[in-house]
Amino acid sequence: MSDEEVQLEARLEEQDVFEPPESFVEQANVADPAIYDEFEEEGPDAWERAADLLDWESEWDQVLDDSDAPFYEWFTDGKLNASENCLDRHLDDRGEAAAIEWIGELGEKRTYSYSELHREVNEFAAALRDLGVEEDDVVTMYMPMIPELPVAMLACARIGAPHSVVFAGFSADALATRMESADSEYLVTCDGYYRRGDPLPHKEKANEGLEDVGHDVETVVVDRLDDDYDHPMKDGEHDYDELVGEHAGATVEPVTRDAEDMLFLMYTSGTTGQPKGVKHTTGGYLSYAAWTSHAVLDVKPDDTYWCSADIGWITGHSYIVYGPLALGTTTVMYEGTPDYPEKDRLWEIVDEYDVTQLYTAPTAIRAFMKWGKEYPDSHDLSSLRLLGTVGEPINPRAWKWYYKHIGKESCPVVDTWWQTETGGMMLTTLPAIGEMKPGTAGPPLPGISADVVDVSGDPVGAGKAGYLVVNQPWPGMLRTLYKNDERFVDEYWREYSNPDRDEWVYFPEDGAKIDEGGYITVLGRVDDVLNVSGHRLGTMEIESAIVGVEGVAEAAVVGGDHEIKGEAVYAYVITEDGTEETEALKERIVEGVEDAIGPIARPEAIIFTPELPKTRSGKIMRRLLEEIANGEELGDTSTLRNPDVVSDIQSKMSGD
Repeated sequence: MSDEEVQLEARLEEQDVFEPPESFVEQANVADPAIYDEFEEEGPDAWERAADLLDWESEWDQVLDDSDAPFYEWFTDGKLNASENCLDRHLDDRGEAAAIEWIGELGEKRTYSYSELHREVNEFAAALRDLGVEEDDVVTMYMPMIPELPVAMLACARIGAPHSVVFAGFSADALATRMESADSEYLVTCDGYYRRGDPLPHKEKANEGLEDVGHDVETVVVDRLDDDYDHPMKDGEHDYDELVGEHAGATVEPVTRDAEDMLFLMYTSGTTGQPKGVKHTTGGYLSYAAWTSHAVLDVKPDDTYWCSADIGWITGHSYIVYGPLALGTTTVMYEGTPDYPEKDRLWEIVDEYDVTQLYTAPTAIRAFMKWGKEYPDSHDLSSLRLLGTVGEPINPRAWKWYYKHIGKESCPVVDTWWQTETGGMMLTTLPAIGEMKPGTAGPPLPGISADVVDVSGDPVGAGKAGYLVVNQPWPGMLRTLYKNDERFVDEYWREYSNPDRDEWVYFPEDGAKIDEGGYITVLGRVDDVLNVSGHRLGTMEIESAIVGVEGVAEAAVVGGDHEIKGEAVYAYVITEDGTEETEALKERIVEGVEDAIGPIARPEAIIFTPELPKTRSGKIMRRLLEEIANGEELGDTSTLRNPDVVSDIQSKMSGD
């Protein structure tokens, strides 16, 4: 490394605040700081600018109806159709432009222009109607990242049938539970898909799930594996290609939907063990997805935009399908993993397609760091204009690596916090306005009122940790939990006696802290807190301190039983390639934690591991790490994508 590069690295490490690049500000969709004041002054009416990004058959009578809080309604009596907004209205100006660029696991490529996507959506909508799907019937989709998934979603939206997408990595039992809960009599799935070049027979899992559904189901099967998997069709099963072929050239008039009609259900994990059916509606959700795509991700029609999430999660709904397509841009879909066939796969795609925005997860960024900068350095990433992160807090070191090695210090980074329930981003900088603080999500977006409070609902003040709350409604919010209004109120809403606050406050169950500038750092779930000698320590804070140590790529922290402290800190650490797992490194990690948080957070044990146990969606299964730390019998490991790592960690733990 040259002296100049060493100096650059040192400057970057020391820098705590980054300004948006002037070149970005000059072209940004939203660049006037006055937008925050405008939302404050206008109140709920300010959200008309989000609704104005869409085409409405008839406009709303009232922007926000809060007469039955917390069952808020947005754009009441407004009429529209989500499929029409994502397709039909773009045909005149963007008909031949790419709507979806799809890259398969094996390197296959498919481009759908807006005209082609519109045609196939119409054909499949006609097919669904012929199968008996009517307005307000819930259609379940159990599919990987193949183009037929957004086609099916938009076809359902076209005929007024809410969809419920189940992540393809979920078990057969998860599928059955969700279909039973939604009373869904229709399933769209596929024969299988590829992972790391190997075919996975998905239909077998779908069939297993259907055995536990207590009503008849009509199933549509997409043939993804061709000759790699022979799957005879049974009664009630229909081949997707045959259905679309039978309805070739069909057109279906978009069904007029009320703004408050359900667009989709998305099931998310619940503390009771029963998944929660989060209900999102047509007008408010689509407006919010479009506005945040426009304002935060700076999406323009001539962009080639890439969110690397899976459509089986809310991020894929909002920022692969509905937000980008509502704005008429080109959205990239990638079926595979970021390191197959080589560790430069993502950068190869960015280079080949001239991707303008990349929105990905900190988990992926930490993996990129571990693999090394030589992979992105081997490709031309100069097309990138904006970078984003989603899914979990990002530590400052990973943020700076992303900013330097992927964005070349010329792309703003938006660190976004939001949830399935919020429908879209809530905390983040507007990339052309707010200065960026690595490790801190940022202030609430314009029109979002959020704070950090204590158990009584009083603001904790700058620098102190508390509970994140949202003080007023927003258009993208969930309306209720499917068929369970009582649970909706119990799980998400709080009433505080503080007269300076609204009566109802949304509680997302995340801990956070706020600085003097109003920037909020999300510390993780409230239950991701350790109680060490009476001190409450956020696992995210400790993990950030560990990953800030040179040579560390990733870390997971859990609590282990301790006779004196109650709980002790156990740290599972992955080192960067080329870094040795030494006692000296352990000492540096301890010093890093003590310097950042204090001696109270000193790890009881540091366990080096090549991998962490993760679910197929990429989430660390901390429960297993806790069981290992406490020497307990391990619970279910069936949802892990790497179950072998558990025994490896156990053996390292016993020899530590």
